[in-house]
Amino acid sequence: MNQHPEPQAAAEFPEPLPVFHEELEAQLSAMSYAGNGLAPAIVQDHETRDVLMLAWMNEAALRKTIETGHTWFWSRSRGEYWRKGDTSGDRQIVREIRYDCDCDCILVIVDQQGRGACHTGEWSCFFRTFKPVDVGITDHHGGARGATDHPPSATGAELA
Repeated sequence: MNQHPEPQAAAEFPEPLPVFHEELEAQLSAMSYAGNGLAPAIVQDHETRDVLMLAWMNEAALRKTIETGHTWFWSRSRGEYWRKGDTSGDRQIVREIRYDCDCDCILVIVDQQGRGACHTGEWSCFFRTFKPVDVGITDHHGGARGATDHPPSATGAELA
């Protein structure tokens, strides 16, 4: 059950949004947003390659992020735009923005300033780890794993 209200797909940004050069406008037009007008935006640290957070962007938040060089998102719970760091001081300076092959997911590579990205004070929102018990868990190839085996993982360098 989703506890977040659905945002308005065309929620107006409180100030005029920029119009970019033709090539960038074509790229922005290619983006696909879910029925609620949002696309997931993964934020990754430029230096460490750590995945810092996942938030939601609509076209206006993406445009504002491109224009200002700071990350802007749509808050599903508050139903408003927010710029990372306005409350905490933990700002994100945009280094690069990528989008996936389906044009429906955004990757924002940033220089993270301050304590980190998570509202809990952690560097990354992904600080929790599932700890499976040894009851016949299989790895992604279908083979059994022992209690001391660890699943294959990619390092930040491999993800870059």
